[in-house]
Amino acid sequence: MLDLCVTIKGVSFLLQTGLGFLGNTLVLLAYTQVVYSEYRLQPVDIILCHLAFVDLLLLLTRCVPQTMTVFGLRDLLNDPGCKVVIYTYRIARALSVCITCMLSVFQAVTIAPAGGPCLSRLKARLPRLIVPTIAGLWLFNMAVCFAAPLFSIAPRNGTVPAFTLNLGFCHVDFRDRLSYKINGVVVSTRDFVFVGLMLWSSGYILLLLHRHSRQVRSIRRSSQGGGAETRAAKTVITLVVLYVVFFGIDNIIWIYMLTVDKVSPVVADMKIFFSSCYACLSPFFIISSNKKVKSKLVCVAADQEQPSVDTQDSNDKM
Repeated sequence: MLDLCVTIKGVSFLLQTGLGFLGNTLVLLAYTQVVYSEYRLQPVDIILCHLAFVDLLLLLTRCVPQTMTVFGLRDLLNDPGCKVVIYTYRIARALSVCITCMLSVFQAVTIAPAGGPCLSRLKARLPRLIVPTIAGLWLFNMAVCFAAPLFSIAPRNGTVPAFTLNLGFCHVDFRDRLSYKINGVVVSTRDFVFVGLMLWSSGYILLLLHRHSRQVRSIRRSSQGGGAETRAAKTVITLVVLYVVFFGIDNIIWIYMLTVDKVSPVVADMKIFFSSCYACLSPFFIISSNKKVKSKLVCVAADQEQPSVDTQDSNDKM
């Protein structure tokens, strides 16, 4: 029975890692093709590209070592290695929620009806603010996550001390209840603030789409740009709903973990799995709903099939 549970857990993490790595890599590949052909990315494309990058980084620093540990590999990292991996993971996880929130707010401002001069100036400046905002989010989360490397160590022989998160490949040892609680409160507060902003902006997007649907029978007839903005808005709503679902499950488990001194490895594994589901599934929603990404991937696949078709034609002629 124990071997069956370990196998199921290992296969689950392996599938999650493989699918997430494939999906985010495809999104980055598609945007590489966009840059190569168009020499620039639209603001929303910059945000989606960065979301795929941080989600890929999240999977590489959390799911990959977790999968290797489940399948019996031990002593993967020493103390410095644990500090680097845990710190990178914490930053990537934080940026995942921040970038998704940024995407929702950007889309809400973009489709907002023309208002006063402040909103008009903000809309005009918004594309130029994308890169500085992303850089600011990196710096902000690097500062917030500074405690992660301080408490990260390689696993030690013997029992796991109290107030320690046992990740299998590394331990995060907070030493005492106060530091354990403070870290949990800081991380949770940051996440809830961004998720709250994400929900507010997404609710505003839904309200605008509802108003448009009542005023205009078919938004697609209004203009090509309006149709593109509507599709983008629906993609954002889908990503937000997807994130909020897994965020809720993740934080229910996290709150439970904050209430106990010793966390069961099964509970820690569940938290890791659900906290990584968004990074695994979000790129496939981007691929299915973003025509630009989908078209570039179709072009790449067609180019790869073309040599084999030409070879077959030449063989037929012979």
